[in-house]
Parts: sequence; C-alpha cells; structure tokens
Amino acid sequence: MQDMQDVKDMQDMIRRLNQSGKRLSKGHRLIAQYIVEHYDKAVFLTASKLGEKVGVSESTVVRFAAALGYEGYPQLQRALQELVRHRLTAVQRFEMSSEIDPTAVLRTVLKADMQNIRTTIEEIDENVFDDVVARILGAETIYVMGVRSAAPLAQFLGYYLHFIFEHVIVVSTSAVDVFEEISRIGEKDVLIGISFPRYSTRTLEAMRFAKSRSAQVVGITDGPMSPLHDTSDVCLAARTDMASFVDSLAAPLSVINALIVSLGLHRRDDVSAHFKQLEGIWDEYSVYIGKE
Repeated sequence: MQDMQDVKDMQDMIRRLNQSGKRLSKGHRLIAQYIVEHYDKAVFLTASKLGEKVGVSESTVVRFAAALGYEGYPQLQRALQELVRHRLTAVQRFEMSSEIDPTAVLRTVLKADMQNIRTTIEEIDENVFDDVVARILGAETIYVMGVRSAAPLAQFLGYYLHFIFEHVIVVSTSAVDVFEEISRIGEKDVLIGISFPRYSTRTLEAMRFAKSRSAQVVGITDGPMSPLHDTSDVCLAARTDMASFVDSLAAPLSVINALIVSLGLHRRDDVSAHFKQLEGIWDEYSVYIGKE
C-alpha cells in the first residue's frame, strides 16, 4: 500500500512539474516513467547515469529538467529528493551504497558532507537563526530532544548548553517515558526538537505536546517538507543528503556549533566565570590529563 502511495505521489509530482502543459517527447516520457518506477534509485543518479539507465543521452535528461521548468537537472533532482527521501526504507538506503565506487568511498563521503555544508550556508536564513538564539536566551528551562541517529546531536547540544544555562534537560527515551520528562514544560520554556529522515514519530509527538502546553518549539531538521517544520514556532534547516544508508550529520552539527557559539557570546561574562570555576574543579579531581 505504501509503495502504491509513493508511486502516486511521484506521478503527481511529475504532473505538477510539467508546467508547460505540453506533451512530453518519447525520450522525456521514458525518463519520467523510470523515475516513477524506480524513484528510490533515480533521484540520486547524475544526469549522465540516469540517461544511461533509461537509454537516452545526458543532454536529453538536461532538456527534460528544462521542459519541467527547472534551471537545470540539479534543481529537478533536488526537488525530487525532497519528495522521496523521507520515505526511503533502510533497505533502499543501503542499496544506494552499491552505487558508490568502493575505491573512492572516503572522497565520495567527504565531498557529500562538504556539499551539504555548502548548500546549508547558501540556504539558511540568518534572521531565523537569530530568532532561535533569542528564544533560547529568553527561556527558563531548555529541553533538547533527538532520538535514534539524531541522539548524538541532542547530546552534543545539551552538553554545551549546560555550560551556558542553569536549567537544561536532554530528553531521552531510554530510562523513562518522554512525556514524563517534559511533563512540567510550560509557556516560559523552549523545546528544541531534532530529527532528520526518517523522521522520529516520538520527537514529533513531544514537540506537539510542548506546543499544546504553550511552550516555544524550535525545530532543527532538513527543510520545509519535514513534518517538524509545521510543528515548530521557528525552524532551522540543515542539509543531510546522504551518500549511503548513513545519515550525513556534518551540516546539522555545524549549525548546532554556530548556535552554541552565538549563545555563549550572548552570555559571555557568565560563561567565563563558570569556566573559571570548572577549571578549578577539573584540576582538583584530575578530570583531564594534566600538563607534564
């Protein structure tokens, strides 16, 4: 049933993209048919690879994108990726890895991470970033939630927020129920929900609960098509286009780094005093390896 819905969504996408209203040529119909039937692989192929699969030239694929109203094939590919990537199963994502040259894994993955950071820089709204900073600074208690592959991001953010603020709670699903941990959240608090494809149902439920309690809700996700976007009062977007079944978290981590630095600068005096106190504790209890 889900596969049929995926195909229908892709067919609807093709119809919406055909802005010219003209009938597609034979070569263009072949490309559209391949995308509909093999969306999980097609949307991550280069124009050259897609043409090779379909049996048309690379230039035909480029013209297909132009016929649908896009500046070029990369823009069409990105739109299609936004539609389908949150639907990809673990099996489908793992199969994508077979497209990677085993002798070029390191370079391929690092380049993909670099591209995600580059695209995030181009697309992120600095006014939204400043808004998020202001909301966190004004909160009495800061709740941070990210589960599954987003859990390390939530832990990282929570770890550094503890140096800046007194009341920080990293919500987890390991020990107690999520709603028990956020049961006291209120209108003076903020919940930061972090999730990327495949999106966490539990994180989304927690964000909705926080919103029902009049708390401010901040999302950190991959774009406007994410279900976190509509649930958030304000949402930061970071690219996570993956080269394989492994989530690319380089760009989200960079955005979180920037968020921590900005918050620290706003609380400069308090943070400085706190670190001076901590250094004495760390030295006394040999928390870190000392200088010889």
